Amino acid sequence: MRAAALYGILGPLSLSLAMSALLATPATGRPLAAATAPAAATDPATPTASTRSTRSATAPAGTAGAPSATRSAPAAPVATAAPAWTTWSAPPASVAPAAAPPGDAATTRGVAFAARRAAQRGVAFHRCPRAEALAAPITCGKVSVPLDYARPHGKHISLTVSRIRATGPKARRQGALVYNPGGPGASSMAFPEYAAEDAFRRVAAAYDFVGYAPRGVGRSAPLSCQRPSAYAKAPTSSPPHPTAAFKRRLVARARAYVRGCLRRSGRALAHYTTLNNARDLEVLRAALGQRRLTFVGASYGTYYGAVYATLFPGRVRRMVFDSVVNPAPGWIWYRDNLDQSLAFERRWRDWRRWVARHHTAYHLGATADRVLASYDTARRRLARKPAGGVVGTAQLQNAFLRTGYNDAYWDPAARALAAYLRGDPEPLIELAAPDPAEAADDENGNAVYTAVECNDAPWPRAWATWDRDNTALARRAPFETWDNVAMNLPCAFWPLKPGRPLDVGNLEAVGPRRTGRVTVPPVLLLSAERDAATPYAGAKELWHRLPGSSLVTEREAGTHGLWGGPNDCVNRHVDAYLLTGKTPGRSAFCAPRPEPTPLPEPGPLPESGKQPAAIPGTP
Repeated sequence: MRAAALYGILGPLSLSLAMSALLATPATGRPLAAATAPAAATDPATPTASTRSTRSATAPAGTAGAPSATRSAPAAPVATAAPAWTTWSAPPASVAPAAAPPGDAATTRGVAFAARRAAQRGVAFHRCPRAEALAAPITCGKVSVPLDYARPHGKHISLTVSRIRATGPKARRQGALVYNPGGPGASSMAFPEYAAEDAFRRVAAAYDFVGYAPRGVGRSAPLSCQRPSAYAKAPTSSPPHPTAAFKRRLVARARAYVRGCLRRSGRALAHYTTLNNARDLEVLRAALGQRRLTFVGASYGTYYGAVYATLFPGRVRRMVFDSVVNPAPGWIWYRDNLDQSLAFERRWRDWRRWVARHHTAYHLGATADRVLASYDTARRRLARKPAGGVVGTAQLQNAFLRTGYNDAYWDPAARALAAYLRGDPEPLIELAAPDPAEAADDENGNAVYTAVECNDAPWPRAWATWDRDNTALARRAPFETWDNVAMNLPCAFWPLKPGRPLDVGNLEAVGPRRTGRVTVPPVLLLSAERDAATPYAGAKELWHRLPGSSLVTEREAGTHGLWGGPNDCVNRHVDAYLLTGKTPGRSAFCAPRPEPTPLPEPGPLPESGKQPAAIPGTP
């Protein structure tokens, strides 16, 4: 799936998760993971990560009553209008996983050993390497983790870590706050820079801001599946209703991509999983000298944060899950991506309606359908002659997908489209053209996204299933459906046996000896009702799975990633929770942020989302 803001990627889940990943704080518009975030590659040649989310039929406690204090079975996710994909069933859990399951004794011992050793060694923080582009007082270090936790004395890899000390008096400091923006495939190495921003000052006075690059990302044992120059190929095409010939090329390129992953990364691929990301987080906690973990995760970061809380409930201090991925085991990751494509169609319609309301400013049409007709006109022209020789229909779609992640893109996208149709392609080129300088980082992020999602859970192996489900879905949701397929299709041909998704929130799933009578402390969930990357139903699903959790909902809004944005109501709840541990009860609601208004003059492009350097596909 594709993903988003201070936030990251989940192909359609963040199922963003991969990747049209928007990795930045809405409040500042500055990229959070500029060097390593995966991009929304949506083209046949190179799958990209997207934001993931799952659906739940249940309503927030504030409207339907809170669940009991003991965990009850969550309501089964319900898809709207009985979509065709409900007929697909994952293989039985008995299929051998790519990595050891949660209850594996050797893995359990390996995590404990690695955490003890990390606690003894700590993290030696020094001036950051030039490659990180982080200036003092931010410092950087490394944490060693086993590649395979079942063999903790075997090969180790190093995770890069960044930190800035809390600014407040020592008596008021509360330790380290670890952040992850999502992905899979996004880095938070730049997170300490946000300590200087107004929206984060109160929290930064109490906490050290700690970022890190998860395994496979950036300089943390980086994965690669193809040459960055091939990944960055442009222009490429992205038909909303592909022909049979295009689909054959899509399948061939997905197979070639998988071969590249094996050739360039080898056996290590099996160990890039959500379970291992959660285990790495436990080792990082120990290395930082924290008895318990304080963590903020966005998009995909909410999923592996929730996995961490299930595996290590006694190690949780406070956790904020921002823009929540649906963690239901049956939805990870194939159904999540289908749901994401459907949600993006609704958000795409929101943007078109907004443009129509401002017809006098943009002259793109006075109705949503007329705006769509203007977009389709541009798409047909670009199919004949790419703008600047580099912006084809795939680059167009990828750029306008950003309007679904963050409404800071609404005005720039409308301006660029209007200018192009008037004969001026420069604003569109500026908005949509890939940056070759980012190709290596984007290819790396996409490789991590692919490895984690393909390893995590079963995917349909038959192309006929993908074709049937997505052909039906594209009739209702053509904007994102086939781009999402292109990004995730390598999982149909993945040679490693998939894992079994953890039953998040069910502490018995990891064995009573592991958890005893420990429960997960109250956690704070944030979600926007119209979030496309991680649909709102996913937040409700996790909210029911963690009975002590509190769900803060931003009404009638759809920007992916809420913390640090312009909604003071949301930010007050986060500050109160992180500083005092206080939650607003089982649920709270915030009025929507103000809708964008057309700018009198073109402004600089927002950097609230990191886009892929390119979206390889058919020329």
